[in-house]
This record gives sequence, C-alpha cells and structure tokens, in this order.
Amino acid sequence: MVKLLFYTICLILRAWSGLSASLARLLTARGIKMGLAARDVNKLKPLADRTGAIVFAADASKPSDVKELFARADSELGEPDVVVYNASSRVSGSLASVDLVLVGQSMP
Repeated sequence: MVKLLFYTICLILRAWSGLSASLARLLTARGIKMGLAARDVNKLKPLADRTGAIVFAADASKPSDVKELFARADSELGEPDVVVYNASSRVSGSLASVDLVLVGQSMP
C-alpha cells in the first residue's frame, strides 16, 4: 500500500459511522495513527477496535473541550498532521434544488 504523503497522525472530531469511519479505516490501513473524538465515545468502540484508534471524549461545540482535546491528543497520540472536523448538515432534495443560503442558516 502507498503511504499518503508525509502524514503520520490524524485526529477526526465528531467521528461516527459513514464518512469519518471510512476515512479512519482508509488512513489506518495506510499506516496513519488515528485519534477519534466524539461526545459519546462508547459509539466509537467498534471503529476504534477495528482501526486501533485512540478515542477522546469532546464536545466540539465547547471551546474548553476542544482545547483539552488537543492537549490530550498531543500527549496521548502525538501532534496531528491532519485534523478532520466532521460537521454535517443534511438538506433534502436534489443538489440542483438546494438553496445554499438556507443551508448556511441551518448549520450550528
């Protein structure tokens, strides 16, 4: 397998199933050390078991949690080369019919 550039450590905030889980599996398969952060770390157990990721409890909407997360990640994981913030918002309808102004207003 090809290693992705020079990255060695990745931290994913708001990790869960779907896109962030796929990314975690892909990157760990390529030798990148992984950290996963979410409010509920119990939901991350299956993914962490599969990838060997270190899990961190953090609410990304709270600055104090984010500050503590990065301090813990640096200490327990190493300083991340890549950080992914997996924020999501869903709007129903076709891509062509989505009003981007309304999408932006509905995001936290």
